[in-house]
Amino acid sequence: MVKYAKKIRNLGKCAKGAGVDLRVHFKNTYEAARAIRRMKLLEAKKYLNDVIEKKRCVPFRKYNGGVGRTNQAKEFNHTQGRWPAKSCKFLLNILDNVQANAESRNLDVSKLKLIHVMVNKARPGRRRTYKAHGRINPFMSSPCHIQIIAREINKPAKKSLLSNAEKQKKLPFKVTLKKLIKLNISNQNRLKNKSVKKQQTVQ
Repeated sequence: MVKYAKKIRNLGKCAKGAGVDLRVHFKNTYEAARAIRRMKLLEAKKYLNDVIEKKRCVPFRKYNGGVGRTNQAKEFNHTQGRWPAKSCKFLLNILDNVQANAESRNLDVSKLKLIHVMVNKARPGRRRTYKAHGRINPFMSSPCHIQIIAREINKPAKKSLLSNAEKQKKLPFKVTLKKLIKLNISNQNRLKNKSVKKQQTVQ
């Protein structure tokens, strides 16, 4: 049984899938998994199929030594990218497994979002290669473990706290959540003060 790294509160609305000791390169799979993180399940499957057909690329952000540049990486605000077909096929198999588990739990597949995608190094496979003058060198493989958890999300998108007039203005400062809340509270206070003044003038 696979021990998942992420603890989930509401298991009834989640579907899991995992693979252990998979014979596929860790570094390529790590970058491909990082690209599909926080995507919807169906969106991630479409993206991986596009990578296999070389319509879109996987941006290589961490393990990018010697990786060539491609125009397709502009989609991710990056320059380096590749098309790791084998890694994508392994990830697609696990996503198919997650989808089947979700359907068995009567979850809506179109609302599933990947909340946990993790790739870890597995124990390396050991072989030997024979070189000149009777030398023997190690010839290692780098397999990996993959974990994916998808959750059914029904919450609507959060509405912005700013009014339409304030959205049109270009704010001179960096907007954070605290500042947005302060702006919203100050606007509410102004409206209250205006209404109080109107009532006083009417009286």
